[in-house]
Amino acid sequence: MIILLSAFLRTLLAAEMNAHFFHTVSIDFSTLYLNSVANISLWILIIILGKMIIDSKQTQQQVALLEKERIKNELDYLKAQINPHALFNSLNTIYGYIDKDNQIARNTLLQFSELLRYQLYDCGAEKVDLEKEIDYIKNYIVFQRLRKDEKLTVLFEIENIEPGLKIAPLLLMILIENAFKFVSNFSDKENKILIKLFTRDNFLYSSFINTRELQYPSPTKDANGIGIANLKRRLALLYPDKYEFLINIDKDFYETNLNINLS
Repeated sequence: MIILLSAFLRTLLAAEMNAHFFHTVSIDFSTLYLNSVANISLWILIIILGKMIIDSKQTQQQVALLEKERIKNELDYLKAQINPHALFNSLNTIYGYIDKDNQIARNTLLQFSELLRYQLYDCGAEKVDLEKEIDYIKNYIVFQRLRKDEKLTVLFEIENIEPGLKIAPLLLMILIENAFKFVSNFSDKENKILIKLFTRDNFLYSSFINTRELQYPSPTKDANGIGIANLKRRLALLYPDKYEFLINIDKDFYETNLNINLS
């Protein structure tokens, strides 16, 4: 339609120019119109072909770069790959060398083994059972409690977890890790972490609250908020238009709320 309309306007202009300025032999309007259509079509075809050639070369360059990146990532993965069986055998050896009276060290190693087992064997899937993810969170909290001061109070509340729901692995861990990383360390006041999880109608509702000190940076400011930025990117890719992520920063506490439609 654009070509036909442009040809019509070009024909009118050419006819007026011939009649009033060039005084050439009058040309039939239909012949002039067909010549205009052919002329405009030829130029558009040349432009399209040129654009296709340029796009094709750019696409080939991008494919080549992506292939190089894929090979590099694959090599990096192979270099960094750990034999899980050898790793767990080493942990069992370390466990055997720990004195039986040192139950804290033994329990810490067992908790670490469970965390590692989940990351090595279960997190390769795109989605995992929500119950398994919660079990991993429980083990992580126990492991962190062993490392933290007794002045820290950790409350983990779980309610009404519907069976059969699946979630992307380690999606909540960034928020839990931030809670432990940025929790306050007061000597005269309460240091507290509160984690709440519950489901309703295939929705997962989660809340993470920790007391904070004013001189400490918030997770969104630490290291340019890389962890939070990565979480938002994963949510946008895995759950487009199916999640709500809210951050509330107060002088006394830091709170994040993440709600996801898991259906």
